[in-house]
Amino acid sequence: MPEVKCSVANCVFWGSGNNCTADAIMVDVDDNWNKNYEEEIGGEFVDTDHQYSARISADTCCHTFRPKRS
Repeated sequence: MPEVKCSVANCVFWGSGNNCTADAIMVDVDDNWNKNYEEEIGGEFVDTDHQYSARISADTCCHTFRPKRS
């Protein structure tokens, strides 16, 4: 898996050096921000059946994010 950098320090997958420690990363278009995925890979819910297009990086979002518990 490639190195994935993330600056969202309140995510359970955030690691030192701003590294993502998730087993799988789900990135989607912003229009799907509230979509619930049913397929699971490495403990992460993902969607491997659909393909969407984004114009620019700001049109995308990471669905792997899970907030840390206080």
